[in-house]
This record gives sequence, structure tokens and C-alpha cells, in this order.
Amino acid sequence: MKIRMLVSISGMDFALSPGDETERFSQAECVRMIENGSAVPVSAPKVEKAVDPDPEEVREDKPVKGKRR
Repeated sequence: MKIRMLVSISGMDFALSPGDETERFSQAECVRMIENGSAVPVSAPKVEKAVDPDPEEVREDKPVKGKRR
């Protein structure tokens, strides 16, 4: 699980600051840190697509409204 830290935390081989995103912890550790307010889960970013959902087709010089197949 990917989390974003809200507080600083460090260990023997790492140091994380507020705003850092990491996947270094187990699921149980992530849940514990989220519950105690030390971190928040990171969701996958939504990607916007600049695509017309219902494009207009042209067949034999006649516009046809509908979805392509």
C-alpha cells in the first residue's frame, strides 16, 4: 500500500518527511499509521483523456452520428 506521510519518521536505513510517499511498510503498518494520523493513503491518479466520447463519423460524404465499432 502506498501512503503519504503527514509527520517525520526515521529508522536505521530511512528517513521520511511530511509529504513523502512510500511503499516501504507492510499493509498492517500502513493501516496503523493511517489510523493514528501519521499518514494518509495514496490513491491512483485519475488520468483525463481528451477524447470525444461520441465522435461523428463521415461515410460517403454523409455525417453519421454514433459510436464507432
